[in-house]
Amino acid sequence: MNTTFKIKEGPFGATVDSLKNYVCPDWFRDAKFGIWSHWGPQSVPMYGDWYARHMYTEGHAQYYYHWRKYGHPSKFGYKDIIKLWKAENFDPAGLMNLYVESGARYFVGQAMHHDNFDNFNSTHNPWNSVNTGPEKDICALWQAEAKKHNLPFGLSEHLGASYTWLSASHGRDKTGPYVGIPYDGADPTNRSLYRDNDSELLVMGEDNHWLTKNPKYQADWFNRIKDVIDKFQPDLLYSDSECPFGDVGLSIVAHLYNTSAAAHSGRNNAVYNFKTHNAQNKTEDITRIGVLDIERGLSAGPLQEPWQDDTSLGDWFYNVRDIYKTADEVADTLVDIVAKNGNLLLNVPQKPDGTLDEETLFTLKRIGAWLKDNGEGIYGSRPNAKYREGATELEGGPFKEKKTVWQPTDYRFTRKGNAVYAFMMRPGNETTAVIHSLGRLTEKEIKSVDVSGRRAEFEQKDGALLVTLPAGLDKNMPVCIKASI
Repeated sequence: MNTTFKIKEGPFGATVDSLKNYVCPDWFRDAKFGIWSHWGPQSVPMYGDWYARHMYTEGHAQYYYHWRKYGHPSKFGYKDIIKLWKAENFDPAGLMNLYVESGARYFVGQAMHHDNFDNFNSTHNPWNSVNTGPEKDICALWQAEAKKHNLPFGLSEHLGASYTWLSASHGRDKTGPYVGIPYDGADPTNRSLYRDNDSELLVMGEDNHWLTKNPKYQADWFNRIKDVIDKFQPDLLYSDSECPFGDVGLSIVAHLYNTSAAAHSGRNNAVYNFKTHNAQNKTEDITRIGVLDIERGLSAGPLQEPWQDDTSLGDWFYNVRDIYKTADEVADTLVDIVAKNGNLLLNVPQKPDGTLDEETLFTLKRIGAWLKDNGEGIYGSRPNAKYREGATELEGGPFKEKKTVWQPTDYRFTRKGNAVYAFMMRPGNETTAVIHSLGRLTEKEIKSVDVSGRRAEFEQKDGALLVTLPAGLDKNMPVCIKASI
């Protein structure tokens, strides 16, 4: 390991052999549902994710939108978009109250995206939310409100890809009235934002170009992420990639865990989220250094170790063209994930002024109401020996989420204490739930049954548990049937 990467001393070393001794803390295993604010200056145009790259991609919809709304990227670049971000109506206290009411048991803010802009008072980067744009320490404001609710607080970092990702800003049009004129990223005076990379290009579909091999920028990543850990001591750190840059990334993970251990009597209480779909090293050991994250996707079945799905109600950054997920889709996904030993981290798209739109507020309130009635089988639960019943299965893997047509015969199971929780994925117009997995021949004697918190009549036969469903259930959302044994 490069010894210039100094980390806090503690129980973990910056090696896979040391980090694979990681044990996921109970707070994460119990929380199950988190809210994410994937928010920054790329929300300003309200035209979707990856704007800071695609505004420089000739022919892309965001390129045309930018040119027609703000001006050509040789004249009006991303640096100028940043200056338009004011977050003037940002109400972290009100939003955190809403997220808690929506059932979130942890919160994650965004420290920085691929755009090389920090949402806090960065020691190493002048392009940050205190120096320019909102002139507010967004991460510190989020953390203060999370602490008031005793919510574990996490931060996401997407910086590892920024060196190659921002290479588009160094280009120029190949056709049209601005042919051959460099974009503003090619101006050396702007290198503090756009980097000085015009040769190590990100080519989509070629994983080896996602994370740079440039040692200068690997060191920059280390210093910037170490600054995040030292300033905020987050309960969770999310990397939008595999653990970046070999030993450099392992050093950051060890620093995170040792920092947490120092604050918790020698025991690590932090979670490191990472992905493997871009990873060159996909050995079992590397997947044990933290908690695997599957972006916009699921595991095909239960995983032995806790994991997380991160997804969004819509696009990652606010997009006026969005069609949002509905509350029933979110509840469906959460139930399936929890039955498979996972957590759901849900991004809530914020407008550039910091507010949420009416559709989002409506959906969050519905999710919160559903969790009040059905959350007992979610929070603090563990996987049941049999996690599903019924014909409907969901495809595993990242970026494979899709709306599912559930049947009344589809169930997902969790367990806690002396109870098994059977989630009837779609009660529809049924008046009786028939659960074959909880019959006398497959389960111990059931003493009582509750449906969404209400006592229900039941009969446990050899072949199935028959439960009389109470009136007034939402026929289009999962129903939690608690069988006490």
